[in-house]
Amino acid sequence: MTKIVSIHSFRGGTGKSNTAANVATLLAAEGRRVAVVDTDIQSPGIHALFSLEQETMRCFLNDYLWGNCRIEEAAADVTPNGDITGQVWLVPSSIKPGDIARVMQQGYDVGRLNDGCRALIKELSLDVLILDTHPGLNEETLLSIAISNALAIVLRPDRQDYEGTRVTVSVARKLRVPRMVLVVNKTPAAFDADHVKERVEKTYDCEVAAVLPHSDELMVLSSEGIFALAHPEHALTGLYRHIAARLIA
Repeated sequence: MTKIVSIHSFRGGTGKSNTAANVATLLAAEGRRVAVVDTDIQSPGIHALFSLEQETMRCFLNDYLWGNCRIEEAAADVTPNGDITGQVWLVPSSIKPGDIARVMQQGYDVGRLNDGCRALIKELSLDVLILDTHPGLNEETLLSIAISNALAIVLRPDRQDYEGTRVTVSVARKLRVPRMVLVVNKTPAAFDADHVKERVEKTYDCEVAAVLPHSDELMVLSSEGIFALAHPEHALTGLYRHIAARLIA
């Protein structure tokens, strides 16, 4: 059975897309067929992590949602070179200002997103479909969470994220997501990871899949590639691998 996984955060800038890209790549490295859909249509960016030049794309998720193409026509093979036995596809959202403005002004039929996910699973024979969601809660985000088998909520260890995550966890429970985990990201070195994990799990009564430390190597890499490929032996890569395992367990 194909796993549908949503990677979400209440606020932007938490490292949600980095988490999605690394989890997808590590799952593909284990031989799985994985697709990532960038449903953050208002502020897309995960294509940069996969080094996908948008100028080479004929169709985007926007075009599918507006009824101009089939969703598989917007799927680009972004499988990294190297020791990857599976395959990774990305359905990017357009970064053209006109396309973003049209989404914000006119919206789109959210029901088509659900239909598109099902079609993508079938056409690409996927093992895992990952939805990189828009931060916050809106109609698209609620649908993404509702159709998922697993949800990872990414948060930073600060009060604003704690409060927003409380809302997201509550909504996810009402939607009865089968598996939900929290990922605490960008944790300062001065914080004790075990203490952070214990505090967050107690606060939300929810499993913390990983406490990810602030990483200078990740900051240096920026959006120039997939961290797990650039630093396969790094402790952070091991934590990404653990997140992937918990999401598809």
